[in-house]
Amino acid sequence: MSKFCHGYYCQNFDSIIYHVLSKSTKLGSHFKQTPLKNALDWASRSPNVWAGKPAAIVSAGGGHGGAKSQYHLRQIGVFLDLHFINKPEFFLNAFQPPAKFNSDGDLIDEDAKNRLLAILLSLKAFTLQLQGKN
Repeated sequence: MSKFCHGYYCQNFDSIIYHVLSKSTKLGSHFKQTPLKNALDWASRSPNVWAGKPAAIVSAGGGHGGAKSQYHLRQIGVFLDLHFINKPEFFLNAFQPPAKFNSDGDLIDEDAKNRLLAILLSLKAFTLQLQGKN
């Protein structure tokens, strides 16, 4: 039942994955980005398209900003009735060697790729479980 969504609003999807880029702001490195906040707000209006959907969060940044962003997003997700996978978690410190991304922004770190694949497989399994197709 998957469908590619243009813009923020789409009801025809099976699960959600959020990517949080942690960046320093005057409000702190764990503040969520405005485009993500807008997407969450618009799609939560009646009917709340997030309700009952499985979700995962991944973050790439430095220090602990990504972790704080993930925990903040999880709190928001509870209010929106999202069902997040619990394990594995994915926090990528993009600035520690070895390089995680090439100059085009492509993920090149094999360990990170494997951890990201584990997230996607976990999200797929959880999605099927919630749909009663396990």
